[in-house]
Amino acid sequence: MRNKILAANWKMNLTASEAHDWLVEFNELDSDKNKAEFRLYAPNIFLSDLVKSQTMHIGAQNVHSSDFGAFTGEVSIPQLISIGVQSVLIGHSERRTYFHESDAILKEKVDACCKYELPFVFCCGESLEIREKGKHLNFINAQLSAAILHLKKTDLSLLTIAYEPIWAIGTGQTATTDQINEVHAFIRQVLRESFGENGANVSILYGGSVNPSNAKSIFACPDVDGGLIGGASLNASNFLELASSF
Repeated sequence: MRNKILAANWKMNLTASEAHDWLVEFNELDSDKNKAEFRLYAPNIFLSDLVKSQTMHIGAQNVHSSDFGAFTGEVSIPQLISIGVQSVLIGHSERRTYFHESDAILKEKVDACCKYELPFVFCCGESLEIREKGKHLNFINAQLSAAILHLKKTDLSLLTIAYEPIWAIGTGQTATTDQINEVHAFIRQVLRESFGENGANVSILYGGSVNPSNAKSIFACPDVDGGLIGGASLNASNFLELASSF
């Protein structure tokens, strides 16, 4: 069963008081909360307090593959689980680009999540240079092959995919619906060929400058199951408004 998911990724934004106000506003708003599963991927410093609010699915933006150790500034899966975090992002393009996370590193994180049965969102997507060369599908297939396609079928219940064309993240430039659904359909076919119908039923989100003005056309694409929302998620009202686009 493909779940409809709206996932807010705050990235490195908001202060503690702003995060509190966001959650208060979200809880007070009364519209379309039954149309999708709402998730919030927040900075680590806010996670414990957000989990205690018990109002929505709370996830981490990153995780280390080791259980414990001398990794200053990192956080482990056992630590996240111990405070009630429900899932984690893996492979966001900003982690790949700015922190040089390789496919091998991401595979280790995926395997660690499977070990602890922690759900995860695996992000994939191409640069503008790769798309202009017409190699975007091959590139995405390589990302999936390196970190995802070795999974057991029993691990698929933990997996959500997010397609994020790097050239459309935070740029205000949005891929066309034809471009979006081409890639989503391709990812779904790769998963189907590797895992059968269990793979085809994995939810695939789109992330790339989604906002209330374009969400309806994006979410109408047959292979799009929701969104990983960046800038438009920093305002609770705008984020919740996206649910009306399903």
